[in-house]
Amino acid sequence: MSYLPLLPKTHGLLYGGDYNPEQWPKSVWKQDMKLMRAAGVNLVSIGIFSWAKLQPNEKTYTFDWLDEVMDLLAANGIHADLATATASPPAWMSRYPDLGAMDANGVVCTHGSRQHYSPSSPTYRKFAAALVRKLAARYRKHPALAAWHINNEYGCHVAECHSPASTTAFRSWLKTRYGTLDALNDAWGTAFWSQYYHDWNDVLTPRKTATFPNPAQSLDFRRFSSDALLDLCKMERDILRKATPTMPITTNFMGFFKPLDYQAWAKEIDFTCWDSYPDPLETGAGVLYAARGHDLTRSLKPGRPFVLMEQVTSHVNWRQVNGTKPPGLMRLQSLQAVARGSDGVLFFQWRQSVRGAEKFHGAMVQHAPPTQSRVFREVCELGAELKKLAPVTGSLVRSRVAIVIDWAAWWALELPSKPTDLRYEDAIHQFHRYFYKRNLAVDFVAPGADLQAYAVVVAPQLYLLTKEDAKNLDAFVRGGGTLLTNFFSGIVDEKEQIIAGGYPAHLRKTLGLWVEEWFPLAEKETRKVRIGKNKLQGRTWSEVIHPEGAEVLATFGDGPVRDLPAITRHARGKGQALYLATRLDDNDLAEWMDDLLAPFDLRPPLTAPSGVEVAVREKGEERFLFLLNHRDKPAQLNLAEHNGIDLLTGQPVSAKLVLPPLGVAVVALKNQRGV
Repeated sequence: MSYLPLLPKTHGLLYGGDYNPEQWPKSVWKQDMKLMRAAGVNLVSIGIFSWAKLQPNEKTYTFDWLDEVMDLLAANGIHADLATATASPPAWMSRYPDLGAMDANGVVCTHGSRQHYSPSSPTYRKFAAALVRKLAARYRKHPALAAWHINNEYGCHVAECHSPASTTAFRSWLKTRYGTLDALNDAWGTAFWSQYYHDWNDVLTPRKTATFPNPAQSLDFRRFSSDALLDLCKMERDILRKATPTMPITTNFMGFFKPLDYQAWAKEIDFTCWDSYPDPLETGAGVLYAARGHDLTRSLKPGRPFVLMEQVTSHVNWRQVNGTKPPGLMRLQSLQAVARGSDGVLFFQWRQSVRGAEKFHGAMVQHAPPTQSRVFREVCELGAELKKLAPVTGSLVRSRVAIVIDWAAWWALELPSKPTDLRYEDAIHQFHRYFYKRNLAVDFVAPGADLQAYAVVVAPQLYLLTKEDAKNLDAFVRGGGTLLTNFFSGIVDEKEQIIAGGYPAHLRKTLGLWVEEWFPLAEKETRKVRIGKNKLQGRTWSEVIHPEGAEVLATFGDGPVRDLPAITRHARGKGQALYLATRLDDNDLAEWMDDLLAPFDLRPPLTAPSGVEVAVREKGEERFLFLLNHRDKPAQLNLAEHNGIDLLTGQPVSAKLVLPPLGVAVVALKNQRGV
């Protein structure tokens, strides 16, 4: 296997941030270059919000300023992740009535912020394509160009549109999907509530309704909305690919972002990246937020590192209280990204704005003079350390555990009119939290993905499950894998229609049971769960299970489901499938899963105190052990079986390593035992 850098023109880990020179006079640009060199910057994202500067009117383009900046970057050994600038249309384009996105209440977005365009607007698509062609033609051979950056944070502010243009596009999308109105009516179940359609022109986007909207229509609109934005991205990508066939292309994701099916999006770009903004005032939650976002972004493009495209050095400007990162936290969070598979650490933005909506958003160069800035001092120190970590470049994170995530299941589960209010992320995050706290690497996979590399697959809350994906999960079990799923899974198909005959339908044979009915619990209500001599506590859900070959591991201890199965195990083929009929508290889930996973020898790379993150990246025979102390006190680690050199200090690590608060060690291992 080859380990080529993500960006062929670059070497080592990527470091830099969003650079917006159009906000500053030319006199500042040369100072920027000097400061970038001092900080160790080797890559900047440029031009993201510069459309108005690049195209002052329909027929005029002004590239002279960008030429000068690109030349400055090249002269100073800094590469450009050149944006297509399509994230925020210029004011003159708003003269076209089809440009603005419309919400479900018929309100149209106007110029004055950003991302106000309709993805189906012919005007937007026309001018966006023209701009991208101009950029591609002009800069395709520029020495500074190292990657293309399409748009910016698609769907962040406007994830769906109900305008006339979007309505027409939605109908076209539906015609492609269903072919005929009869098929559409069947898929949407329009016999219910007299919703039958006799003419395509009567089909609308799901706008404001008197009560519950048609769930299948709403689900399809979610699919369409993700596809409509993806179609824009693909339009720009194809233009860039034609002009620069070998230049890497990306767009920045936002972690667990519900509106966009990132599994579909990741297939259309060359490498994944995301924007991570944990709240420094929520330390524990922030660590978990970043870790699972890194794991997801890495997993979207298996076998490749990702890039942390945005984070902040100090504080953001958009929370109710914008806490500031204390000294050392920015470094720790940056190296956490590298530990979990990132080959780049970038920020929003390079120089802090003095005007506009984000002037209080932190940056690599703050409002304070750089020579007197604590933040810039840390920026320079981090840049120097990332150079020392160059050997890590191209290495990968390996995992024997996977968590299934499916955007269609997410969208469908959280539509209204359900037995209770379930949040898809709650289940996903709880299981990720379990593995994170044990320093066990975990990937996120689609239910139809190749699962052969994994010993254990957790597939929580798969309310919507296709027959094909269910077969894939069943094949994983029969082939020797262990599958764990939970309540309210396998309830509907891809049309959001119940699969009658006993839940969980396509998983019935896999799990060796069927569910007759359920008893959701009130917010503070609990159910006792008896497993041997132990008593656990269930929340949220309980149900009536009829085993069909499944072994009962635990039963409910009270309520209308008293003495009925609460946890089951079904041996199938060479593997096993387990089912949880309630939601266990974190401690109870951990107690049960520790016993479940004991036979698999899923050991962490190193035994560490709580609050110390341990991860391994590997490249061929090379292993890199990352140790990150998220605590506010020192942590002592036993490295007797992990000899090596700390790349950050250049010194051999001692058998008893003490990490200071927020401290990090990155050990290039010599002795591979225990890893």
